[in-house]
Amino acid sequence: MARTPRITRVYRRAYTALVATALAIGVWAIVTAQVVDRPLIDPEGSFLGPSWLRLPILCLGALALDLVPRALWRSGGRPRAAAAVMKERWRTHWTRERLLLVMLGIVGFYVIYVSYRNLKSFLPLVSDRIYDRELHLLDRALFFGREPGPVFHELLGTNVVAHFLSAFYLLFIPMVAILVTVWLVWARNISHGWWFVTSQGFAWTLGTLSYYALPTLGPGLEYYWLYDNLAHTGTTDLMNALVNARQDFRFGDGETQTVAGFASLHTGISLLWALMVQFTVRNRWIRIAFWVNFGLTVVATLYFGWHYIADDIAGITIAFVSFYLAGLATGQKFDHGGLASHPTSTTSKIPVSQD
Repeated sequence: MARTPRITRVYRRAYTALVATALAIGVWAIVTAQVVDRPLIDPEGSFLGPSWLRLPILCLGALALDLVPRALWRSGGRPRAAAAVMKERWRTHWTRERLLLVMLGIVGFYVIYVSYRNLKSFLPLVSDRIYDRELHLLDRALFFGREPGPVFHELLGTNVVAHFLSAFYLLFIPMVAILVTVWLVWARNISHGWWFVTSQGFAWTLGTLSYYALPTLGPGLEYYWLYDNLAHTGTTDLMNALVNARQDFRFGDGETQTVAGFASLHTGISLLWALMVQFTVRNRWIRIAFWVNFGLTVVATLYFGWHYIADDIAGITIAFVSFYLAGLATGQKFDHGGLASHPTSTTSKIPVSQD
């Protein structure tokens, strides 16, 4: 029992880091909205209603997602048995620490992501300077006078691979919310849940800072003719939609735009996922799958012209920094096991890493 305060301090440090990050980027978004005279918007529109309603729904949804399918499966559909399964799961898994993680994790990440989307949208109103020419010249220098995109087109082709990489690349957005939920609800080690969501908060915030430090459009928009030979895919439609939304936002009545190239958060977040899996998941095949996901993401960013090489390098840097800082905030030892904290079973022992 003497070890409990040590665990509490770890949790307090973890959620303090997440809340502080959410407050910082939230204030930044509010101030910027006032300066550019634009309203803050909800990037998900009217999905599940207004934000004040959506957040409780998300929290209750996470709870139901864990309790209901498990109860139905283990009870064979018998109501009394299902109730017993749910009661036991609530007692052993949904501890005070887990509830705090899920509620603060969802709210904190939601604030960070909404602020990120708004700040990204405001970027053309804050600065009209872009650095695509400089990063394009760097790309050519690194590829000995050639363009990275066309080189990948020659190596991989422009039809079948284009459709495959497009479908794969477009899975990123739904995976962001799914994986946050997975770690918050099902991480057996509570500190791993905090590690994951805190590192995500750091990464999205650092990515937003990078957009303002070095504004770019990306080669696929600024040098679009280099990618005209690719087959028409969902990525083609998305790029066209992004260009139209940006123009409407700047010169029409559009509410938002989402064009900003440096750094590549697709690359950064994908690497962050792979690092988290490497250090917190034991299954070898899951680890391999996430590293393959990261590798394909890097290829797709260059193949379609979403990003310059410098964008990917910056995204990789953001991932490592966020992973490390969040690890420190949650007391990790970076030993493929992390800080042992509260597991799912309340009957299990709670070993704590020694200082």
